[in-house]
Amino acid sequence: MTADGGQDVDTIAAVATAPGQAGIGVIRVSGPAARAIGEQVGGDGLRPRRVQFRSFRDGEGEVLDTGLVLYFAAPKSFTGEDVVEFQGHGGPVVLQMLLDEILQAGARIARPGEFTERAYLNGKLDLTQAEAVADLIAGSSEAAVRGANRSLSGAFSERVGEIDAQVVALRVFVEAAIDFPDEDVDLLAEGQIEAQVTEIIDALTRLEADCAQGVILRDGIKLALVGAPNVGKSSLLNRLTGESRAIVTDIPGTTRDLIRADLNLGGLPVEVVDTAGLRQASDAVEAEGVKRALAEASSADIVLVITAVDSLTEQSFEETVAPEIPDLTAIAEVLSDTAEPNQPVDSERIILVLNKIDLSADSELTGRAHDAGYQPVSAETGEGVDALREAIRVKAGFTARSNLFTARKRHLLALKEALLRAESARSLAADTLPGELVAEELRAVHRSLGEIVGEMSSDALLGEIFANFCIGK
Repeated sequence: MTADGGQDVDTIAAVATAPGQAGIGVIRVSGPAARAIGEQVGGDGLRPRRVQFRSFRDGEGEVLDTGLVLYFAAPKSFTGEDVVEFQGHGGPVVLQMLLDEILQAGARIARPGEFTERAYLNGKLDLTQAEAVADLIAGSSEAAVRGANRSLSGAFSERVGEIDAQVVALRVFVEAAIDFPDEDVDLLAEGQIEAQVTEIIDALTRLEADCAQGVILRDGIKLALVGAPNVGKSSLLNRLTGESRAIVTDIPGTTRDLIRADLNLGGLPVEVVDTAGLRQASDAVEAEGVKRALAEASSADIVLVITAVDSLTEQSFEETVAPEIPDLTAIAEVLSDTAEPNQPVDSERIILVLNKIDLSADSELTGRAHDAGYQPVSAETGEGVDALREAIRVKAGFTARSNLFTARKRHLLALKEALLRAESARSLAADTLPGELVAEELRAVHRSLGEIVGEMSSDALLGEIFANFCIGK
């Protein structure tokens, strides 16, 4: 419902700053009664876009707090409605007392994301920009924050809009040819349609690749560390994160439960999960740990399957990955449809790691490990760890660039659908099939692009998107 939609619109309010004690706390109010509430609580004479120092009073005239009031008159505000912001002291009690007074004056508590939702509904933001607001708040790395800012400024939307303009222009051309079949020249048979659809496909392909990078930038990846006991999984976790997150001992089975940590690999957000050593469990607790380890391995984006120099035998590297240890064979069964017992684990999601290379006197060990498909490292000394970090980035398909924008999986799915329908349109045009079929495929491309920026979005989708925002935004 928009502010100018001809229907009554509630005035909403919420604390816009994080919970807890702080020097400053902000309460935001938006809606048709915002100014009246602002003057009732903060005094008469609010002036648009001016910072005014006021006393905030309750209904009895008693001062609750003092601070600044900002009034933004519609439509020149974040939501497109009248907006008033109270900036007072950041104690949770005083903020709640002020919020209660605002609610008694006629506002209601805002739902999560409702301020941004109103900005979208009132045309202040498109849907990708609205989603970028949440991404900016939740950004887990500097690269993610910069990417969210680029989306918020319209970088992603502009790319979508440029392609959509091509699609619309081509639709006009095709449908004109359909509507005027008696012209001397058969527009659909000249090859122009196929060439123009190819240009659209090329643009969609480039945008899909950038969007895939944007999804990784926003969501990051999950990295699971798995292997037998005492191969150095916990030591490697500590080395990757630069912190002593996991207990390290020589006692097999020290890690029983999952240990999670976050790290940033050159702009790539990574959640690392250290797991229990995989072996025949000696008790129920360890058995549960092994079960959870395999579950993490099956759901992770990338799995480091770790073995160690001191666990090698005279066998080749390939033969030591999943041989006589049943638990490592289980990794193969979980992670690869084609894996068979006593065969190397082979999956697009797996990086084989040989740890503890500092324990070997073999000068050719590193080269032999590389030749066998391993990343040789020493969690103790740090040797090879930078190369492992880069291998993780490559496996994730992430390339840090200055022009990346954040994106979501729904955007990627919509682009894949648009590409599929565009390729169908090109095939139909190449076969000189009826123009109506080509036009229908182009309409489907247009619909998919519209879903990205919110021109064609269901209420259920909007509810899901904005429900994930924090209250006050």
